[in-house]
Amino acid sequence: MMTKEEIIEMAKQCSFTRNWEYEKCLVCNPDSLYHFAKLIAQKEREECVKRASIALLGTLTTTTDRVLKAIRARGQA
Repeated sequence: MMTKEEIIEMAKQCSFTRNWEYEKCLVCNPDSLYHFAKLIAQKEREECVKRASIALLGTLTTTTDRVLKAIRARGQA
């Protein structure tokens, strides 16, 4: 799970700005929101690959390799 700080850093990378009227509300344009969603998905894929690799350590087979490659490939589409 990502930390609050990681999520805020990603939002900053996507040019989210603070709406001072509501203090804690971050606003953005649709392109920034799309970029933010891609960063979140990428981070989650990396975590899935990491955890799957650890869980399958020592049992690496052709099928396992294909599964890990398929998870990584989701970001290429």
